Amino acid sequence: MTDLPQITSTSPISGVKSRVLRHKGMMIGSTIVVLVVLIAILAPLIAPHDPYHQDLLNRLKPPVWDSRGTWEHIFGTDHLGRDYLSRLIYGSRISLLIGIGAALISGIIGTFLGVMAGYFGGRVDMVVTFLITVRLSMPVVLVALAVVAIVGGSLQVVIGVLGLLLWDRFAVVMRSSTLQIRSMDYVTAARAVGCSTTRILMTEVMPNVVNNLIVIATLEIAHAIILEAALSFLGLGVQPPLPSWGLMVSEGKDMMLFEPWLITIPGVALFALVLSVNLLGDGMRDVTAPENRN
Repeated sequence: MTDLPQITSTSPISGVKSRVLRHKGMMIGSTIVVLVVLIAILAPLIAPHDPYHQDLLNRLKPPVWDSRGTWEHIFGTDHLGRDYLSRLIYGSRISLLIGIGAALISGIIGTFLGVMAGYFGGRVDMVVTFLITVRLSMPVVLVALAVVAIVGGSLQVVIGVLGLLLWDRFAVVMRSSTLQIRSMDYVTAARAVGCSTTRILMTEVMPNVVNNLIVIATLEIAHAIILEAALSFLGLGVQPPLPSWGLMVSEGKDMMLFEPWLITIPGVALFALVLSVNLLGDGMRDVTAPENRN
């Protein structure tokens, strides 16, 4: 009697895990993002100094790798004598808070409009499409600069302004995804058994667009971080003495020919965070793509 070949089944969770582990970009991005999140959470414990404490006698101390640097201030001090490493650590909180907060606000607005347009179609779709067109016709940076200049720069204002300006990508992607899903058999079956529209949207549509939603959210987090840095660099974003990375670059630009590390250190931190978030978003897109699920 011949032995029958054994059939091994792979669970969806283990399949996703293996795809994640094989994706080098996602592993690198997620590692850096997790590291920055831990630094932001543990900032009071790992920061060597008070990021707001000024010591004019120790202003513009160079980093430790410079011949004039000391281990007391590993990344040196700024023009007011504040410890640069401590301000960099606390600045991660500002960047993450603005990125996540703006993505959350824009995600709620864009997802609602996109799902409504894709599911109902007709006049609802026409109105939402018109709103998307109007939004795309407005340059984000110029509108944000104008609003912040009128209202005044603060952490709450920056989060609100960016959240109200970055919803268009959510709306476009959610509309396209919902248009495909509303004609599926399981949605038709739910209508046939008498499910309400709210129940269909919450139990049939939303679970099937959440992957696209997460991917867009990661990209918009990176976009919001860059925009906040640009606004802070121009003096219309987060206001002193908050340790924003964009504000640190702005404060060090006048000394960049003499003390280049003042803009290099926060610039590299900003670059690493945005790159890692983009790598994480691209990796999630590749891992959750239908053609890669086998």
